[in-house]
Amino acid sequence: MGETSLNTLHLLATDPTAVVQAAELARDGQLVAVPTETVYGLAADANQPDAVKKIFAAKGRPADHPLIVHVADKSLVPQWAEALPNYFETLATAFWPGPLTIVAKKQPHVSDIVTGGHATVGIRVPDHPAMLALLKQLNSGLAAPSANPYKKISPTTAEQVLFGLSGKIAAVLDGGPCEVGLESTIVDISSATPRILRAGPITKAELESVLKMEVEEPDVHTVAVPGNVKAHYQPSKRLTVLSTEALISRLSNCEHNTGVLYYSSKVATLVAEKELVDLKLGAEKAKYAQGLYYGLHQLDQSSATEILLEAPPSTAKWRDVNDRLMRAAAQ
Repeated sequence: MGETSLNTLHLLATDPTAVVQAAELARDGQLVAVPTETVYGLAADANQPDAVKKIFAAKGRPADHPLIVHVADKSLVPQWAEALPNYFETLATAFWPGPLTIVAKKQPHVSDIVTGGHATVGIRVPDHPAMLALLKQLNSGLAAPSANPYKKISPTTAEQVLFGLSGKIAAVLDGGPCEVGLESTIVDISSATPRILRAGPITKAELESVLKMEVEEPDVHTVAVPGNVKAHYQPSKRLTVLSTEALISRLSNCEHNTGVLYYSSKVATLVAEKELVDLKLGAEKAKYAQGLYYGLHQLDQSSATEILLEAPPSTAKWRDVNDRLMRAAAQ
């Protein structure tokens, strides 16, 4: 027999009863897609291992991939992690609520289902009013990876969640478009020297400026944390990332049904002369990042047969964007 399809509820966070209803569903062991400032998450009560198992089934995600536990306040972290370093308080005060996930030694009660069998757990205080209200209403942590089928593009709107997971989850709490649009920076704080495990909106330079100490960051992120597999964040259509010059050359003789994501005025001029399926991203890093997944979703669901994307700068500031694009275009 096939899986039973659920009637996925679309709850508007502007409705005062929506957060209460979402909390009741989570308390009942159901999956609820939730808004954060980064991307939408697929959440289950982290204290209910059987509920957390449903996340892996709904996404088609391997069981050994750890999840991030979202909590309402930094004071709750000791309930989930132990042996926190002296610099934890400085880190949390500076960047929470916000797009930073810490990885620390887990408390014994934290389920291996949440941690993917690892001895550490990822924890974050998100910066979204509806998500924070839900966490306070539930009075528990929410384990939540991105709310999309495994290896597909992360969603930044409730509509994108429904496109990928409708019928597989109980509800989506619609808190509007995500303001940041890329997943959080993940920092391992389980040793004396903090180490970035996944590039994100908070950079190595910003971390070091606050901590007044060195922060390690490998050239390639491969540690088993969310989002670090080779091929990830991928549209269904072939994605090719090209330099501005290479993209201009390619566009000079491309087909009308080519999808183009771009940001520079040089490409804009050429696109205006052709009947292409195109979408312009912001030239500033924050705007580019905010619109990236949204643009990929739009073109993936359009009439375009392939997607060409104008590569952003390769500076440290853009490291998270380039990390996601490398994985999104991997074959």
